[in-house]
Amino acid sequence: MNLVAWGSLDAFLTMGGYGLYVWGSFGISAVLMVLEPVLIRQRHRQALQQLAQELQAQEGEEASSPQQEPSVK
Repeated sequence: MNLVAWGSLDAFLTMGGYGLYVWGSFGISAVLMVLEPVLIRQRHRQALQQLAQELQAQEGEEASSPQQEPSVK
């Protein structure tokens, strides 16, 4: 029993005329699967940096504003 449907490497790569579609789809999927974690990591770092900047700005505002005692009437 022959488990390989293609007689040669060329027949495998061309896939009966659909090779460009099949291999193009495979390539795009592979690129996106590699790119997705990279973009997620980059966005995560940006979010952490933005949060750190906001925290510094908040701490700076609290330090520069005078502390006032609440007045009791």
